[in-house]
Amino acid sequence: MAEKKELQVAALENGTVIDHIPSEKLFTVVSLLGIQEMNNNITIGFNLASKKLGKKGIIKVADRFFTDEEINRIAVVAPNVKLNIIRNYEVVEKREVVLPDELRGIVKCANPKCITNNEPMPTRFHVIDKDNCIIKCHYCEKEQRREEIEVVK
Repeated sequence: MAEKKELQVAALENGTVIDHIPSEKLFTVVSLLGIQEMNNNITIGFNLASKKLGKKGIIKVADRFFTDEEINRIAVVAPNVKLNIIRNYEVVEKREVVLPDELRGIVKCANPKCITNNEPMPTRFHVIDKDNCIIKCHYCEKEQRREEIEVVK
Protein backbone atom coordinates (compact mmCIF):
# COMPACT_ATOMS: atom_id res chain seq x y z
CA MET A 1 0.00 0.00 0.00
CA ALA A 2 1.28 3.47 -0.88
CA GLU A 3 2.41 5.49 2.08
CA LYS A 4 0.07 8.34 2.94
CA LYS A 5 1.47 11.83 3.01
CA GLU A 6 0.87 13.87 6.11
CA LEU A 7 -2.63 15.33 6.22
CA GLN A 8 -2.82 19.10 5.92
CA VAL A 9 -5.63 19.07 8.49
CA ALA A 10 -6.20 16.67 11.42
CA ALA A 11 -8.45 13.64 10.95
CA LEU A 12 -12.05 13.76 12.16
CA GLU A 13 -13.71 10.96 14.14
CA ASN A 14 -17.34 11.93 13.46
CA GLY A 15 -18.74 14.93 11.64
CA THR A 16 -18.75 16.74 8.32
CA VAL A 17 -15.96 17.87 6.04
CA ILE A 18 -16.80 20.59 3.54
CA ASP A 19 -14.06 20.45 0.92
CA HIS A 20 -13.09 22.17 -2.33
CA ILE A 21 -14.35 25.58 -1.26
CA PRO A 22 -12.80 28.31 -3.42
CA SER A 23 -10.49 30.20 -1.00
CA GLU A 24 -12.10 33.57 -1.71
CA LYS A 25 -15.50 32.12 -0.69
CA LEU A 26 -14.39 30.31 2.48
CA PHE A 27 -15.46 32.97 4.97
CA THR A 28 -18.78 33.54 3.17
CA VAL A 29 -19.45 29.80 3.61
CA VAL A 30 -18.46 30.04 7.31
CA SER A 31 -20.97 32.87 7.70
CA LEU A 32 -23.79 31.17 5.71
CA LEU A 33 -23.54 28.04 7.85
CA GLY A 34 -23.24 29.97 11.12
CA ILE A 35 -19.97 28.18 11.93
CA GLN A 36 -18.81 31.02 14.20
CA GLU A 37 -21.79 30.41 16.54
CA MET A 38 -21.13 26.68 16.98
CA ASN A 39 -19.53 25.15 20.05
CA ASN A 40 -18.24 22.08 18.18
CA ASN A 41 -14.56 21.45 17.54
CA ILE A 42 -14.05 23.15 14.16
CA THR A 43 -11.03 23.22 11.89
CA ILE A 44 -10.88 25.76 9.08
CA GLY A 45 -8.17 25.45 6.44
CA PHE A 46 -7.53 28.46 4.22
CA ASN A 47 -5.43 28.66 1.03
CA LEU A 48 -4.58 24.94 1.07
CA ALA A 49 -2.99 23.47 -2.05
CA SER A 50 -5.51 22.02 -4.52
CA LYS A 51 -4.93 20.40 -7.89
CA LYS A 52 -8.37 21.52 -9.12
CA LEU A 53 -8.58 25.02 -7.66
CA GLY A 54 -4.95 26.00 -7.09
CA LYS A 55 -5.90 27.09 -3.59
CA LYS A 56 -8.91 25.90 -1.62
CA GLY A 57 -10.62 26.15 1.70
CA ILE A 58 -11.85 23.31 3.89
CA ILE A 59 -14.08 23.22 6.97
CA LYS A 60 -14.21 20.26 9.35
CA VAL A 61 -16.96 20.26 11.95
CA ALA A 62 -16.82 17.55 14.62
CA ASP A 63 -20.02 15.81 15.68
CA ARG A 64 -22.22 17.87 13.36
CA PHE A 65 -24.19 16.71 10.33
CA PHE A 66 -25.83 19.42 8.26
CA THR A 67 -29.30 19.31 6.75
CA ASP A 68 -29.68 19.53 2.97
CA GLU A 69 -31.24 22.96 3.43
CA GLU A 70 -28.20 24.23 5.34
CA ILE A 71 -25.76 22.84 2.79
CA ASN A 72 -27.72 24.01 -0.23
CA ARG A 73 -27.31 27.59 0.99
CA ILE A 74 -23.62 27.44 0.15
CA ALA A 75 -24.20 26.25 -3.45
CA VAL A 76 -25.12 29.85 -4.30
CA VAL A 77 -21.62 31.14 -3.58
CA ALA A 78 -19.48 28.01 -3.85
CA PRO A 79 -20.51 25.57 -6.57
CA ASN A 80 -18.86 22.14 -6.82
CA VAL A 81 -18.15 21.94 -3.11
CA LYS A 82 -17.74 18.37 -1.85
CA LEU A 83 -19.32 17.16 1.35
CA ASN A 84 -17.89 14.19 3.24
CA ILE A 85 -19.79 12.61 6.12
CA ILE A 86 -17.36 10.96 8.57
CA ARG A 87 -18.26 8.27 11.08
CA ASN A 88 -15.58 6.48 13.10
CA TYR A 89 -12.78 8.09 11.02
CA GLU A 90 -14.25 6.67 7.77
CA VAL A 91 -15.95 8.56 4.96
CA VAL A 92 -19.42 6.98 4.90
CA GLU A 93 -20.98 9.36 2.39
CA LYS A 94 -19.69 11.76 -0.23
CA ARG A 95 -21.86 14.19 -2.08
CA GLU A 96 -21.67 17.28 -4.19
CA VAL A 97 -23.49 20.38 -3.12
CA VAL A 98 -26.24 21.33 -5.58
CA LEU A 99 -28.46 24.36 -5.91
CA PRO A 100 -31.97 23.74 -4.61
CA ASP A 101 -35.02 24.69 -6.70
CA GLU A 102 -35.77 27.58 -4.39
CA LEU A 103 -33.70 29.89 -2.18
CA ARG A 104 -35.37 31.52 0.82
CA GLY A 105 -33.75 34.26 2.88
CA ILE A 106 -30.28 33.63 1.43
CA VAL A 107 -29.89 36.10 -1.43
CA LYS A 108 -30.65 39.83 -1.57
CA CYS A 109 -32.75 41.02 -4.52
CA ALA A 110 -30.84 43.39 -6.80
CA ASN A 111 -33.97 45.38 -7.58
CA PRO A 112 -34.09 48.35 -5.15
CA LYS A 113 -37.86 48.63 -5.73
CA CYS A 114 -38.51 44.97 -4.81
CA ILE A 115 -40.81 44.55 -1.82
CA THR A 116 -38.11 42.46 -0.07
CA ASN A 117 -35.85 45.53 0.01
CA ASN A 118 -38.59 47.76 1.40
CA GLU A 119 -40.49 45.54 3.83
CA PRO A 120 -39.15 43.30 6.63
CA MET A 121 -39.64 39.99 4.83
CA PRO A 122 -37.40 37.13 3.67
CA THR A 123 -36.38 36.97 0.04
CA ARG A 124 -37.49 34.09 -2.17
CA PHE A 125 -35.87 33.09 -5.44
CA HIS A 126 -36.58 30.36 -7.96
CA VAL A 127 -33.49 28.75 -9.47
CA ILE A 128 -34.11 28.74 -13.21
CA ASP A 129 -30.69 27.51 -14.36
CA LYS A 130 -28.72 25.34 -11.91
CA ASP A 131 -25.66 24.95 -14.16
CA ASN A 132 -25.13 28.68 -14.64
CA CYS A 133 -26.74 29.72 -11.34
CA ILE A 134 -29.43 32.01 -12.68
CA ILE A 135 -32.12 32.86 -10.15
CA LYS A 136 -35.36 34.81 -10.41
CA CYS A 137 -37.02 36.79 -7.63
CA HIS A 138 -40.43 35.36 -6.70
CA TYR A 139 -41.84 38.84 -6.07
CA CYS A 140 -40.46 41.20 -8.74
CA GLU A 141 -39.18 38.55 -11.22
CA LYS A 142 -35.75 40.16 -11.57
CA GLU A 143 -33.18 37.63 -12.73
CA GLN A 144 -29.65 37.49 -11.32
CA ARG A 145 -26.54 35.52 -12.24
CA ARG A 146 -24.07 34.04 -9.74
CA GLU A 147 -21.57 36.91 -10.18
CA GLU A 148 -24.29 39.48 -9.33
CA ILE A 149 -25.61 37.65 -6.27
CA GLU A 150 -25.28 39.32 -2.89
CA VAL A 151 -25.81 37.12 0.13
CA VAL A 152 -28.17 38.37 2.87
CA LYS A 153 -26.15 39.30 5.96
